[in-house]
Amino acid sequence: MNIAFFLLPKSEVITTTLQTTLRQTLERMEYHRYTAVPILSDDGHYVGTVTEGDLLWFLKNSEGVSFENAHRHLLSEVPLRVQNKPVHIHADMVDLIDLAKVQNFVPIVDDSDKFIGIVRRSEIIEYCAKQVVFKSPSAAGER
Repeated sequence: MNIAFFLLPKSEVITTTLQTTLRQTLERMEYHRYTAVPILSDDGHYVGTVTEGDLLWFLKNSEGVSFENAHRHLLSEVPLRVQNKPVHIHADMVDLIDLAKVQNFVPIVDDSDKFIGIVRRSEIIEYCAKQVVFKSPSAAGER
């Protein structure tokens, strides 16, 4: 199976940049109901993933930072606790599944290391579940 089969293209993915303010990031995540969002560089490279936890820990542990002044702080100030790794579009399914076990989504990059989209863990699980049902003896009428 080719990774491209599962790809949600960049045009359909909510992303952010390191120059986005904390407030903008929080509001975007709240609006779309996401717990994590890919961060891209100005030239389209995948930089990392910011999570709700990253933002909450930063607000909690940073002197003088609050939601009221979150518009004055950039995402570049926030330490990312987890380094979600991307895979290349030509990687094999084993690489994708290994990352999907520990990441809600896997960022996908092209041959130039430019971000081209994500693969959601839920899509992989759904595909695998259909394969198990399709191949199970009870589904084929065998017992």
